[in-house]
Parts: sequence; C-alpha cells; structure tokens
Amino acid sequence: MKQPLALRVVLHALAILVAVIILAPILWLLLVSVSTTTHLTTLPFEWIPEKLNFDNYAKLTTLEPNSRGEMFLYAMRNTALVAFGATAIALCAAIPAAWSFSRSKGGQSNLLYVVVATYMLPPVALIVPLFAFLNGLGLLNTKTGLMLVDCSIVLPFTTWLLKSNFDNISHEIEEAAFVDGASMLTVLRSVTLPMAKPALATVVLFSILLVWDEFFYAFILTNDDRSQTLTVAIANLASGRVSDYGLLATAGILTALPPLIIGILLQRALVSGLAQGGVKG
Repeated sequence: MKQPLALRVVLHALAILVAVIILAPILWLLLVSVSTTTHLTTLPFEWIPEKLNFDNYAKLTTLEPNSRGEMFLYAMRNTALVAFGATAIALCAAIPAAWSFSRSKGGQSNLLYVVVATYMLPPVALIVPLFAFLNGLGLLNTKTGLMLVDCSIVLPFTTWLLKSNFDNISHEIEEAAFVDGASMLTVLRSVTLPMAKPALATVVLFSILLVWDEFFYAFILTNDDRSQTLTVAIANLASGRVSDYGLLATAGILTALPPLIIGILLQRALVSGLAQGGVKG
C-alpha cells in the first residue's frame, strides 16, 4: 500500500534528523582534530578552520622514544591484541556452550538466563575477585590477564547471540549427518557453523567493539605501557592541567578507525546475523 505524501515527508525528516544527531559529533571531532589551538580558542569561534592542520596526526603516529605517539601506538597494539585475543577465547567457549543450550531441552535454558544475567552486573561488582584472581596467577598488568577479564564481558553476550542463531538452524540437517555416521564435533564444524557464518561475523564484530571500548578493567588492572589500552591512553592524554583538545580529538578519530573498517567489511554479515538472531529470543 502506497504511503501518503505527508507520512513519507515526516519519515524522511526523522531519518535525516537521526543521521544529523549521529554524524554531528563525528564531524565536530574531525574538525577539531585538524584545527590549531589558536583557532580553537579564538572568539568569535569559526566552525571551519582557514587552514587544515595535521600536526596532531603526526604527533600520534610517530614512534619517537618517550613521545605521545609512542605511547598511543603501543596502546593501539595492546588494544588490538587484547580485543582479538579475548574474542578468540570467548568464541572457543561460546560456540559449544551455545550449541548445547540450543539443542538441549529442559532446565539447561535456565542456566543460560543465569549466564546472561552476569552480563548485567556492573564491572565494579567483579573487580575485587578478578583483581585477586589475576594477582594469584601473576597476570596483573599483562595483556593475557586483560584478555581473560574481558572474556567475562564478552562471553555471556556471544553465548546468547549464538544460541539464538543456532535455534534457527534446522535440526533435521544435523540429524541426517548423525545418521550418516558423523561425530558431534564433525556435525558442529561441518554442518552447523557454516550455516551460522553471519551470526559468527556479528559476534566477532560486537565482541571486538566491546573490548575495544572497555575502560574500567583496563584502568584498574594495568599501570604502564606494557599493557595499557587506548581508552586508558586517551584518559592519560586528558589528565594534564591543560588539555590539548586537538590531540584528544585526533586520538578519538584514530581510535575509531579500526573498528569502523572491520564494521564496513562485515556489514552484510552483521545485518543478516542480527536479523536471524532476532527471530527467536
């Protein structure tokens, strides 16, 4: 049925409004990152700088010893290692767990609700036992320790999302493979997971984003360049008496680039995975 013209105008206006609300802070961040300190402090304020200044990008992309760029690039390396490592560990645990929850009947589904409920706990409620756990293992201020801790954030979400997608995969196909003599591991690896590729891509993307933006655990459990992540590094850039807003904006832009690129690469699978997961809760 064709929609009335007035309704279509309203819908388009709302879509444009939402786009402006989302994109305006990003555009503002981009403009600040290429502005000089003089331009940012001049009154009346000019929205568009007369000359683009990329000095802040040069400062944050150099490996000169003891420079802010060295600290920032090491933090980016640490963040990438922790994000991909935590995602890999979480996937190894979440895939068999989600498949078990999906194919089991009875009280096991209640256990899934308990797992998801842990996702609702504030990080501050878990920091003391996690700190004691890492201290006992000698993993404080290490990337390995941070990966394990971030799994407590990622694992409940990945298990729930994969379970919802496994529910939509036909059981008959798996049963046919069992009848042909396939083992449980073969069915999971060769039948179920290939049909759940969109869900896996969605889980990978969201897991990386969750860990990439995590601040509280990284701030408490790390204390130097060996394992500090980007969120802590940016906080350190803003901790001086006078904040360099251009440098902070540049750090924000550079920090957002890797997740943005991954999101663009996985865009199609992301939409498909979320749609499949939304069919059943």
